[in-house]
Amino acid sequence: MTYLNSHPDAKGFFGPYGGADLPPVLVDQFAAIEKAYLTLSRSADFINELRYIRKHFQGRPTPVSFLGNLSADCGGAQIYAKREDLNHTGAHKLNHCMAEALLAKHMGKTKVMAETGAGQHGVALATAAAYFGLECEIHMGEIDIAKEAPNVTRMKLLGAEVVPVGFGGRSLKEAVDSCFQSYVAQAEHALFAIGSVVGPHPFPMMVRDFQHVVGIEAREQFLDMTGRLPDMVAACVGGGSNAMGMFAGFIDDDGVALYGVEPLGTSSDMGDHAATITFGEDGDIHGFKTMVLKDKDGNPAPVHTVASGLDYPGVGPEHAYLHRTGRANYVAADDREALDAFYRLSRREGIIPALESAHAVAFALREAPKNPGKTILLNLSGRGDKDIDYVTETYGFDAGD
Repeated sequence: MTYLNSHPDAKGFFGPYGGADLPPVLVDQFAAIEKAYLTLSRSADFINELRYIRKHFQGRPTPVSFLGNLSADCGGAQIYAKREDLNHTGAHKLNHCMAEALLAKHMGKTKVMAETGAGQHGVALATAAAYFGLECEIHMGEIDIAKEAPNVTRMKLLGAEVVPVGFGGRSLKEAVDSCFQSYVAQAEHALFAIGSVVGPHPFPMMVRDFQHVVGIEAREQFLDMTGRLPDMVAACVGGGSNAMGMFAGFIDDDGVALYGVEPLGTSSDMGDHAATITFGEDGDIHGFKTMVLKDKDGNPAPVHTVASGLDYPGVGPEHAYLHRTGRANYVAADDREALDAFYRLSRREGIIPALESAHAVAFALREAPKNPGKTILLNLSGRGDKDIDYVTETYGFDAGD
């Protein structure tokens, strides 16, 4: 039996991580979502409709690009990128948002709602809602609204209601809290389309499966380009959806080393980073068991990273499990490395990456010189249109020189 067919178990656990700790009012709703997903994911009509959408609306498959200039600069491993920045709306998020909205439609829901950090998930879900004629409600922290203004404009143009979240850290964790509170009163007619491989079961499994297309394509494309599998596969990790989508394509290939790149922020001190696996411990957050960054009182700790989409004190339960079993390696890149990678990829390859994706680029730049003769395939999970105003206004045009 393959890994994906055996994980998670019937209760949604990856080893000790995962599950669903729900308020009683939501137990039946999540059971209905799981039943609908397990039925529809085996339906030829559902699969064919999703394939049509991916090809004719999203523009899949996205290509794999050889980053020849960066590879030459590093003088070691050859660096390749899976170009999810070329997926419609500019990131991998649409892969699961179109599928979640299609699931909502089949369940008879009239609304989709979600949290967003950098705004990519919000834009993707607003796009899916427009496509299927559904209402859309997006919760976003006030800090991220100011930082990611272009994506806020896009969401509103697409017809979504954007709900500012002004309590606590006013970022991604609080956006999740706010959306859950709003969802409880609307669960009969709405689907909470969770934006990563986090949350109560079945969402970590569902989002991974919907993102698996990234890994399937990348594996086939890399083999076609090079005649072999990559030595190393890397992706940034906040909640971890783009990484799990990529990892899923290679997880049964023992010779491929998997690397999740967490945000180290500005230092290893509490509140200065969001590197959950690097510094966290086992705990509970948002209705599931995983690894969590905790403060001195055992509550989710404040977090920081230059990349709003990685600004979360937990991580997907499957990532916690892959860390525990040793199948995937988890490292970190700080804000300075991510910003340097942002500028270098822009100037040397003509590709402006999302700040989230720049963490994976930073890993490749760091590791390539140490691994001559090897290949690194990174998931370029999104484009940087949303970040260019913030980066240039904060750091200027010469920061990468």
